[in-house]
Amino acid sequence: MPRILIVEDDSIVRQAVRLGLRHQGHEVVAVETGEEGLEQLRAVRPDVVVLDLMLPGMSGLDVCRRIRERDQVPVIMVTARGDDIDVVLGLETGADDYVVKPVQARVLDARIRAVLRRHDASPPDGARPRPETHGDLVVDRAGLEVTHRGEPVTLAPSELRLLLTLSASPGQVFSRQQLLEAVWEHGYHGDIRLVDACVKRLRNKLGEGKDPRYVQTVRGFGYRFGTGRA
Repeated sequence: MPRILIVEDDSIVRQAVRLGLRHQGHEVVAVETGEEGLEQLRAVRPDVVVLDLMLPGMSGLDVCRRIRERDQVPVIMVTARGDDIDVVLGLETGADDYVVKPVQARVLDARIRAVLRRHDASPPDGARPRPETHGDLVVDRAGLEVTHRGEPVTLAPSELRLLLTLSASPGQVFSRQQLLEAVWEHGYHGDIRLVDACVKRLRNKLGEGKDPRYVQTVRGFGYRFGTGRA
């Protein structure tokens, strides 16, 4: 049973989401503040964190930053609006996905199950490919591990799934919509900001500069994976 940590200051929303997710088969711990959320992160070890951006005291953005300093647990942020700068800031801070209030339990449940599938992206038994070498980057699909210049690279689930998707077909151009469907399992109405923010985080972790070797932009269309050679 997946363990879900909800950090939400609105008691009505918190109670509704908690009951709805329990009805969907999740084990749920719900707290009011960011400080409590960080404490429960250590105590509960949740499978997914559902984090409201508008929190008293420590903001949701600060909580997300603190989580990413120590953990790569999937984070789904909750925002009051879907078209403001908070969404972009939350995604760039390290959130894997987001939902807009009012939160519907069935929608949140679908997002949770999708992000858990990204977290468990290992190949089936009997299909354990050898690690792939792309310049200084080594991608181990079987072990879900990535190293760059011999150093391990710690990736959040969406970052890892994005890298696995792109690197499976070097040189192939993927539209943002294709990546939304492959990585986030979002259909036609998905938000391409998820893709762009995840690309930015992934590039930062791979030490990519202004002329990326690995995650390359194809202007007007999307992204492709390069060979890693200068």
